[in-house]
Amino acid sequence: MAPCPSIAFILSASHTSQASRVLSAGHPATSTRLDVMARNPTATKEKLLDAFDTLLDEHGTAGATLDAVAAKAGVSKGGLLYHFGSKAALIEGSLERLSRLVAEDVEEMKAAGERLHYYYLETSAEVGTPLDRSLIAAGCLALENKNAKAALRKTREAWFNVLNDHLGDADLAMMIQLIGDGMYFNQNFGLSQDEALDHVKRVLERLGL
Repeated sequence: MAPCPSIAFILSASHTSQASRVLSAGHPATSTRLDVMARNPTATKEKLLDAFDTLLDEHGTAGATLDAVAAKAGVSKGGLLYHFGSKAALIEGSLERLSRLVAEDVEEMKAAGERLHYYYLETSAEVGTPLDRSLIAAGCLALENKNAKAALRKTREAWFNVLNDHLGDADLAMMIQLIGDGMYFNQNFGLSQDEALDHVKRVLERLGL
């Protein structure tokens, strides 16, 4: 399968049993590695999710296999299964992380106060951030996964709602959101974000924003 395109803004109980089977198989090196991961589960889970999201972007869903994720993350297959018992669990973990990152982004928008809409535009063209990578992964998954599609819709709605609450005008909120989309695509085509932002700010000033 061809690498997944950079799609932006598109709208287990078995863990323990798998780990137990590996540990009981009598492989000291694997057991030690699992013990280390068990002591630092959050870091290992993030590493696995990073690997999964990267593989989705580079090779699509068909290339993001459990074996490939484990190899990319530098952990054993048993180590992966200790945290994520299936590919479905990896997908769920990736989408949960997206939801968390979006919630953090919304709080940062609110913290910008009167500059909230400017903050949204200034950060819309940021590429390579954890949130950007998570959005791209969700976009890849959304091609065939209804939960990913729903997660992207919720993301759009979360941004729109905070813009609308701030501006008090649904039309203006949608306009700002669509401008942000355009700036993101400009950035991906290598066009100047700063120049585009200057144009947008001048127009917003004329509108009294």
